[in-house]
Amino acid sequence: MSGWLGGRQTGGMGQGGGEELERVRKLRQRGLSPKEIARAVGLPPARVKQLVKAVAAAETTDPTRTPVVECWVSSGWSAGLTVTGHHPEWRDEPGDDDASSGLVGVLLAREAGRSRVSVCAWLVDVYCLGVKNDLGPTRTYRTNLPMTVRNFFAVFGIRPVAAPLELAQHLVLGAVDYARSLGFEPAAEADFADTRGHLGPWEGPSAIRFGRDGQPFFISGPNDNPTPVLRQLERAVGAGNFHYMIGVAE
Repeated sequence: MSGWLGGRQTGGMGQGGGEELERVRKLRQRGLSPKEIARAVGLPPARVKQLVKAVAAAETTDPTRTPVVECWVSSGWSAGLTVTGHHPEWRDEPGDDDASSGLVGVLLAREAGRSRVSVCAWLVDVYCLGVKNDLGPTRTYRTNLPMTVRNFFAVFGIRPVAAPLELAQHLVLGAVDYARSLGFEPAAEADFADTRGHLGPWEGPSAIRFGRDGQPFFISGPNDNPTPVLRQLERAVGAGNFHYMIGVAE
């Protein structure tokens, strides 16, 4: 414990502030509101608000510098891709390569202090567009993590596989580099800047050869505008050097 969390108080906490802070912290972990805490500990609401802010400040950590708790990727992530080098820990559960959409889910949780984790997740088009969506960083209790993982990967209809941080970096950041080489930025670039740091430092290049069997393969989703994507692919690699699939509404 550091500074005002121990015996010496700073920031106007005064005598006994350490004990008050600990009592407020425990009640806050139980989910009590500041008003409920004030009634429970017999302190003025203004004082409790001050202590709640101090608790929040003490629990604030930089998730990019904390240990990885769990990392998951959607099974079938390697369909159509080529991995160079020997990476036995990059596990996958093979599926039907012909049915692969090129969309891979990646979820990473890091320690966030006080029984909490910080979670980020990415939807990655490994065949063409790179990061199509991302979520987080979101802080939640560690006990909620299994539900968070289950809810995120439910859209894939298959169970995810545990992965090392290194694979998450190569999949997400490598796909972003590949998409940029084709002229595409992450779909929500401002949001990606928030989640990028969660993956930690990475220099590249990726050990993964992106694109389906080495060529860009654009599979149009419900929110994609195919025309500008196809025009950009023609500019980037030339006609006949990429494939595409565009759904037609019934």
